[in-house]
Amino acid sequence: MAKQEIKYEEAIAQLEGIVRKMENGNLDIESLTTQLKTAQKLIKLCKDKLTKTDEEIKKMLNEK
Repeated sequence: MAKQEIKYEEAIAQLEGIVRKMENGNLDIESLTTQLKTAQKLIKLCKDKLTKTDEEIKKMLNEK
């Protein structure tokens, strides 16, 4: 995964692709390790984006 910023939807799509490969048994052990590391980064990215969005929404609601 490159350092460039990806959108939440793109990260979710990549995660879904990794899950499909794992479920289908299409990964050898080396690929599995690489895909799991990528999945960890994608999950963190998604979690961070959701947390940031939640904080922004709460801030807007409190400004009323």
